[in-house]
Amino acid sequence: MTNHLIKETSPYLLQHAHNPVDWYPWDSEALERARREDKPILLSIGYSACHWCHVMERECFEDVAIAGLMNEHFVPIKVDREEHPDLDHVYMEAVQAMTGSGGWPLTVFLTPQGEPFYGGTYFPPQDSHGLPAFSRVLLAVADAYNTRRSQVAATADQLVSYLKERSSVKATPQPLDGDILRQAYQAVAASFDHENGSFSSAPKFPQPMVQEFLLRYHHRSQESQALQMVELTLDKMAKGGIYDQIGGGFHRYSTDARWLVPHFEKMLYDNALLSRLYLHAYQATGNTGYRHIAEDTLDYVLREMTDSAGGFYSAQDADSEGVEGKYYVWTAKEIIGLLGQEEGRLIGQYFGISDEGNFDGRNVLHVPTDIETFAAAVGVRQEELGATIEQSRRRLLAAREQRVRPSRDEKIVTSWNSLMLGSFAEAASILGREDYRSAATASADFLLHELRRDDVLMHSYKDRKSKIPGYLDDYALLIGGLLALHEASFEPRWLEEAISLADAMTYRFWDGEQHGPFYDTGQDHSVLFLRPRDILDSVKPCGGSAAADVLLRLAIITGETAFEKRAVAALSSVREQIRAHPLGFGHWLCALDFHLSNPKEIVIAGMHNDQRTQALLRIIHARYMPNRVLVGVDPGKPHALTAAPLLRNRTMIHGCPTVYLCQRHICHTPTSDPSALERELDG
Repeated sequence: MTNHLIKETSPYLLQHAHNPVDWYPWDSEALERARREDKPILLSIGYSACHWCHVMERECFEDVAIAGLMNEHFVPIKVDREEHPDLDHVYMEAVQAMTGSGGWPLTVFLTPQGEPFYGGTYFPPQDSHGLPAFSRVLLAVADAYNTRRSQVAATADQLVSYLKERSSVKATPQPLDGDILRQAYQAVAASFDHENGSFSSAPKFPQPMVQEFLLRYHHRSQESQALQMVELTLDKMAKGGIYDQIGGGFHRYSTDARWLVPHFEKMLYDNALLSRLYLHAYQATGNTGYRHIAEDTLDYVLREMTDSAGGFYSAQDADSEGVEGKYYVWTAKEIIGLLGQEEGRLIGQYFGISDEGNFDGRNVLHVPTDIETFAAAVGVRQEELGATIEQSRRRLLAAREQRVRPSRDEKIVTSWNSLMLGSFAEAASILGREDYRSAATASADFLLHELRRDDVLMHSYKDRKSKIPGYLDDYALLIGGLLALHEASFEPRWLEEAISLADAMTYRFWDGEQHGPFYDTGQDHSVLFLRPRDILDSVKPCGGSAAADVLLRLAIITGETAFEKRAVAALSSVREQIRAHPLGFGHWLCALDFHLSNPKEIVIAGMHNDQRTQALLRIIHARYMPNRVLVGVDPGKPHALTAAPLLRNRTMIHGCPTVYLCQRHICHTPTSDPSALERELDG
């Protein structure tokens, strides 16, 4: 038994291809059938690593009786939210308006025209814990649609009007100034958890974009508490169960306030943003522990999440063998059996392992005590203990890899890949690791060759197919990744591709009335009752904040004032929302900080692999300088942009790699001397 999903490539949709539900993907065939038969649409949205999505499938969508009701009264449509973030955003807002909350699985009932009139999230097969049985919901909604059509239409009209009003934005005449950053910092600091870090109790989310803002604010104001909040958060996460102590990389979030027990799914975007945050914290503090976490996270992505062609996979499931977290947890007996009595007890104690466990009788590994204190307590030299821990980690990882692995969503999403591309490129520059530069280069080549169709960037790729046009964040985040890769290589093609994509992005997504910010969809996307414009930075930068950030940087590089004007218009359009809800606008705040700063403009003329060039680059990358642009002019690689004001007449002096440093419309004397460069940067 198969349904219409059998021809899809999304792993999530294919998981439902054998349900007795007559699922359709979101396409013209399904929408036309709903209109032709005058049936409401049952829209179900989820993603492959969603635990409760799997539960609802087992309990409801595989139940023949429930499936019969769905097929009789509705046109069922299943959507992978990672393929269609526009649909997910619009209908999630609708459910939140109706119920006050949202989440996945998302269950929405629509008119044949796609307008929502009822919805929720997870529904059980029988009445349970205050939730009605899904079969009762189906019959009640079908009855309302068939017998009280005017009420359904009125509800849909009200929801559509509300959603259109929420999506409208207006630029404010009020100035963009440093008071916005100061007030945002004060609001963020007031909500900070000074015991465990971050900004909530439970569940606990890392919120790396807000942490990036705090790092920037410390850099701007020298406010010590801003840096302390970042350090506390990063230290607590690195020691907690949210961080995979054996294999590296971060799980999605912690179910408790202490970062101990995670929801075990691993998402590509989380690991891209968190590895970059730890890199920046390493630059800002010199703490090598942050460097190690960044490297372990990136090494995990190389090992487990990288396609041989250069792309990065989307996610790893929370479940294996149908049990959440089974792949990751341990008993004390297993540890001792693998490592022996003496080493097993030592390592078990270090990672907080107990006989009773901390997760369903088993143990999520974490680090209750820092290594210095633990070494003193057990009477072992810290260096010796560190070597033992590292050796044990490798042995435990090898043993864990013999277990049944969680499912992996091998769909390649352009925006998420672009974040990871940028993180590898930055790590290559900061840490000097050639393998990271190679990974970033392979990713860029893959995205530009496989996810571009007739000059249109595509959103996702699986099984050599990509059929959904790219969204705003796909363009903006890829531009950011290419700029980072140019810094890491001096290859002119990456800069040229970034500028070409920026032109395409403004053409496809810019608000023609110039109210800003950008729309999330182009004219070739699915036509909804409104054109989506998501302005919140949630688990990753929204398209608008990412676009503002890269356009500000490109304006400096190219001298193109239109880039800056559009970025400023976008920032102005969300000024009041940033002031009211700074925790939801972390990346916007970073872009605003850049706009309000006096960015350092750095051009290096010289071959990238010249040791003298590398000596200059090490000085630059050793410093945390979030508000700067860096462009390389390699004399062996002719640059199409040498006429741009920033790059004009930038040549080596006396045959030596040369740094040109400008700021506040003032340029320093070009130098080839690393010591002089240090003085200029620090001054």
